[in-house]
Amino acid sequence: MQKDFKYTKESQVVISELMLPSHSNFNGKIHGGYILSLLDQIAFACASKHSGAYCVTASVDTVDFLKPIEIGELVTMKASVNYVGRSSMVIGIRVEAENIQSGAKKHCNSSYFTMVAKDEKGNSLSVPGLILNNDDQVRRFAKSIKRKNMKTKRIQEFHETDFSSEKYLHILKDHKAKIELDS
Repeated sequence: MQKDFKYTKESQVVISELMLPSHSNFNGKIHGGYILSLLDQIAFACASKHSGAYCVTASVDTVDFLKPIEIGELVTMKASVNYVGRSSMVIGIRVEAENIQSGAKKHCNSSYFTMVAKDEKGNSLSVPGLILNNDDQVRRFAKSIKRKNMKTKRIQEFHETDFSSEKYLHILKDHKAKIELDS
């Protein structure tokens, strides 16, 4: 039987993985695509744990690569449910890398994945609400609402019907764009 509400800690997931040379890019740093794959996996695990159902990635709202990850570092990802809607969940993920020899840790990445719970037929499922029991959890929930509202506004702006170039000239003036319109 599914609970109506769950504590954040009930769905938290932590994974650690040693970064190998096979995970690196041409610059000798860990490839961002590899980290994105791990982020998607932990977001799935966290959302599925919260919902008790199969979950799909609806969107990757933010991925901020803050510091490079080196070969040989131990990467730890911490995921928790920051927000829930009817069938969707925003999973916040913090990525830290640790130099195993020195013990030095660095915050390398923060990400927000929107996941949706699905049934066997692919229909969206209702998910339990969140019990927020500290200031950080309240802040994360509120920030998720702000990000959701900003995303809705951004989508509305992109669906405008007036795309005449004159409307956007003021936006371009301070950027590296040379305008040569055909007459």
